[in-house]
Amino acid sequence: MKQYTVTGMSCAACAARVEKAVAKAPGVTSCSVSLLTNSLGVEGTASDAEIVAAVRNAGYGAAPKGAKNSGAPADGSADALRDRETPVLKRRLAASLAFLAVLMYFSMGHMMWNWPLPAFFAGNHIAMGLIQLLLAVAVMVINQKFFISGFQSLLRRAPNMDTLVALGSAAAFVYSTFALFAMTQRQLLGDAAGVAAYMHEFYFESAAMILALITVGKMLEARSKGRTTDALKGLMKLAPKRAVVVNNGEEKTVPIEEVRKGDIFVVRPGENIPVDGVVLEGNSAVNESALTGESIPADKSAGDQVSAATLNQSGFIRCEATRVGEDTTLSQIIRMVSDAAATKAPIAKIADRVSGVFVPVVILISIATTAVWLLAGESLGFALARGISVLVISCPCALGLATPVAIMVGSGMGAKNGILFKNALSLEAAGKVQIAALDKTGTITSGEPRVTDIVPAPGTGEDELLRLACALEQKSEHPLARAVLRRAKERGMQPEEVEGFQALPGNGLTALRQGRELRGGSYKFISGRSEVPEEMKIRSERLAEEGKTPLFFSMDGAVAGIIAVADAIKEDSAKAIGELKNMGIRVVMLTGDNERTARAVGREAGVDEVIAGVLPDGKENAIRRLKEKGTVAMVGDGINDAPALTRADIGIAIGAGTDVAIDAADIVLMKSRLTDVPAAIRLSRATLRNIHENLFWAFIYNIVGIPLAAGVFISLFGWKLNPMFGAAAMSLSSFCVVTNALRLNFFKMYDAGRDKKIRTDYKNKNTKERTTMEKTMKIEGMMCGHCEAAVKKALESLPQVEAAKVDHTAGTAVVTLKAETEDDVLKKAVEERDYKVISIC
Repeated sequence: MKQYTVTGMSCAACAARVEKAVAKAPGVTSCSVSLLTNSLGVEGTASDAEIVAAVRNAGYGAAPKGAKNSGAPADGSADALRDRETPVLKRRLAASLAFLAVLMYFSMGHMMWNWPLPAFFAGNHIAMGLIQLLLAVAVMVINQKFFISGFQSLLRRAPNMDTLVALGSAAAFVYSTFALFAMTQRQLLGDAAGVAAYMHEFYFESAAMILALITVGKMLEARSKGRTTDALKGLMKLAPKRAVVVNNGEEKTVPIEEVRKGDIFVVRPGENIPVDGVVLEGNSAVNESALTGESIPADKSAGDQVSAATLNQSGFIRCEATRVGEDTTLSQIIRMVSDAAATKAPIAKIADRVSGVFVPVVILISIATTAVWLLAGESLGFALARGISVLVISCPCALGLATPVAIMVGSGMGAKNGILFKNALSLEAAGKVQIAALDKTGTITSGEPRVTDIVPAPGTGEDELLRLACALEQKSEHPLARAVLRRAKERGMQPEEVEGFQALPGNGLTALRQGRELRGGSYKFISGRSEVPEEMKIRSERLAEEGKTPLFFSMDGAVAGIIAVADAIKEDSAKAIGELKNMGIRVVMLTGDNERTARAVGREAGVDEVIAGVLPDGKENAIRRLKEKGTVAMVGDGINDAPALTRADIGIAIGAGTDVAIDAADIVLMKSRLTDVPAAIRLSRATLRNIHENLFWAFIYNIVGIPLAAGVFISLFGWKLNPMFGAAAMSLSSFCVVTNALRLNFFKMYDAGRDKKIRTDYKNKNTKERTTMEKTMKIEGMMCGHCEAAVKKALESLPQVEAAKVDHTAGTAVVTLKAETEDDVLKKAVEERDYKVISIC
């Protein structure tokens, strides 16, 4: 996405006009304008010159972000988002208030409360009128931006908020000037009563007060908008400015822009790592909280990856640059958050459509209001006051800011906690997830096998069994061997030397230790060479049913015991899955593992459904089927997850996964914690709720405020709105919307205590929902086709069973279930027909 800085926009109507103009440019496939950051995001083949020309033809200024004439520094700098508007508005407001105070003294202090005036003005009503005119002109000149922008927009037939302000202030000023000239005629005629009457027709203070109050609102809005980008500015400030590069054996400090991929750089304790790289030498603890939100430092040694803007806390490290400039992790995070602010959520379309016609409709309502009150017999001053009130109370900005401020704060909150939303669409859609499909390896589980059980044979101790296994496995490259060695290391054991090591066919190892033969491997391998006690065999079957891999070990032909290894689930997986289910989300586990292992992991993690034995294309097809039942989020970390991540409504990548998975995803979890999935959904729901609140108040404000200003309630309740109070209300409306969005900064995204279970419907609109699962039963005693028919009938008589495919030659029955069914129920149905069930998986 190309981004541009847009100047001259004052409200949502301006943003809508710019967006409409750019969308018509040749080669533009999509575009979105952010009033919050005054930015334009464009996708397509259109050149910068064509985009800039389209914006200028619409009456606004534009330049590519980072260009010298863009009005802002390069996008990678924290200064790019510095609040330049508030200081200007402060100066304008201070000057306006100085003149306004004197004007109010004359117009209201003297007229209403008889405050004293210089003797020159005693009875000199024309002089009083002239001084009010001059003071009002001074305030109008100070705030001339409203008039220039407003009337230019009106001439281009694209009126905006400035047009409403300019028309309201100008109408009050012109009418007051007319009253002043009329007063001079009454003075010539000697009509003292007429002169005094015209004093009450002056609205000079309204013309000036409208501008001052709107400036107050603009200043408050600018300050609040600046706070919504605090998270992004904080990220930008993290970017290191210099690096210490090693060249020909000499260290040299250079600007960060001069670091190239492949350069060698050094980082001392207390220094920030300048670019992404890989550690070549040294050991250290690196604080990565700036990127991941994780407060515990990560230990780094040779071969480990380091990221720009993280803090080297302890040791001296020497690294090679792997990603520099805009390719670093920090730059990618900044780009993601910035893109999220520059894009629009679908919910914003409602406000956009209203904003596009809002100002012209308000102008027509104002004209109609004035005309109706004149026809009703009211004075021109009264009718004009009602028309001006309509103009100055109407606020298109509140509508235009309702969505982008919440999106910016929400995405910034996520970034601070290591949850990156790539665009506004993903932030909105995450809260609507109904089904969460989770990859097993590396997502639910740690991705590396670990020893889970040590079962020594009678007469053998745990340490003795582990020492035997450690000696045998030390020369094996198998992942299961590494798990055994890791457990031995944790217990402080060093592998003993062995001789004659061999990896034999049939999943086995053999070696000699101090002249004694050691063997290790699967039950099939060991049982072919040793007598396995029945209790050890039963224990191994139980471990296998739990999804663990039992490794048998023997010494001199006697079984020494079993060490079970499994890819253990992460500490937070069960908690995260429980939170998802509590939020009303169905959790499905996808894996390429076999059915038995998958179901064991699924039971331990607490998922609702397991889909096992699926390859990458199978995962993509599974997601396609799940999407027929509801909105699907796919969570994965590997290359094989990329198709499924792309196919899902929302793709969520575990940050420690591959670049391919991260590129394919809509949301990236930098901490690689599964609990960030419910946190992301929680944050999305809170952001959506905030947007709904903003839109509600923006619409209600205008729906109630415009009739009140027009005088609809005068006959009913006697309510009459002074134009100055209308301007005050308008100035505060946008400020209130932005302030409401800032409340998201206090949202606790990891607090599951307030989760509400959103009712979900997983049924396909066109077909009856079918939740199907399969179980395979190993059955002894079936001899012929009649046996098959008997078992099939017994199983299909159960209400939970949809179909059973029985094969007496293989001794199996594959049962398709309509709902979760206990294994004992299936076993009882078969064994009542005098057949023996060996296993169910």
